Amino acid sequence: MKNIINTIKKLNKNTIITAVAIIGVIIVGVLIAKPDFSNLISSGVSAKEVAQKSVDYINNNGLSQTPATLSGEVSEESGLIKFKVKMGTNEFDSYATRDGKLLFPQVFNMGDKKTETAGSGEQKQKAAASVEKSDNPVLEAYIVARCPYGLQIQRAMSEAVKSVPDLAKYMKVMYIGSVTSDGKNITAMHGEAEAKENLRQICIREEQSNKYWEYSACQMKSSGQEVACEKSTGVDSSKLSSCMSDSSRGVAYAKKDFDLNTKYNVTGSPTMVLGNAVISEDGFGGRSADGIKSMICAGFNNQPSFCTTKLSTSPAATSFSESATSGSAAPASNSGSGCHAAQ
Repeated sequence: MKNIINTIKKLNKNTIITAVAIIGVIIVGVLIAKPDFSNLISSGVSAKEVAQKSVDYINNNGLSQTPATLSGEVSEESGLIKFKVKMGTNEFDSYATRDGKLLFPQVFNMGDKKTETAGSGEQKQKAAASVEKSDNPVLEAYIVARCPYGLQIQRAMSEAVKSVPDLAKYMKVMYIGSVTSDGKNITAMHGEAEAKENLRQICIREEQSNKYWEYSACQMKSSGQEVACEKSTGVDSSKLSSCMSDSSRGVAYAKKDFDLNTKYNVTGSPTMVLGNAVISEDGFGGRSADGIKSMICAGFNNQPSFCTTKLSTSPAATSFSESATSGSAAPASNSGSGCHAAQ
């Protein structure tokens, strides 16, 4: 086992985050809990049998929100069994010890001498080069209102707008969900309260757009403050209520968002889209005000002057929080399977 570190594979950070969200565990948790399925492994079994038992363990212990299957070839590297786990449309390299005592859903390459840090100049240049350019790019963030990490990206966007108001013209928060069979309501990942807040924010975005960022910045500070935030930010509550109760308005607006969920294969909150393609915020500095600005500026044919303005590079706080940046954020109590962990 002493050579494990030198053989650990380097993975794209967003891929790791997605895997962790789906599997429902992180590597540290696995090492502490030491999930022991060694009683399922008999002596002399093949590497493929160990891999299959590992996948069975994932399924039987609720570590995947969708059925996990063994995919591709199975091999051995420095005492570890390496295999691919497929969950939905995603595939991940995973590892297990032959004795069945340790399962590694994902691993990091700690042996690389040269790595690019999130938001490094080289990484930003590579990420920006891959973005489709236009004269008026729009960065879309697909979220659900009660996902801690959806709130994180929304907060980063809010802070960016606070520092550079012109950025508001080039960003839009979209919502993840579906319309009920009767066409009168919408659903969301974390239940009715979240669906209602999604609809509230959609109606404000569509019919009182000049109040959207003020309202969202207010409501993300503490749960249960929606009505108070409507009043303090000057939202027309009567007009808002009418929109939310009229399916030809609120639900119709929401359906347009949900149709785009399908177009971009959006399954996690947040998912960032720029230039008609899903992008990784990690390549631009992560979920910070400066990261938001960098993503938007990467989409311009000719960058506006605000692109040279340096904004906060501190990661935005997750979940409901009075703080704008991480460090004093409230714990993430609603981190459902579709919520992507902080970067």
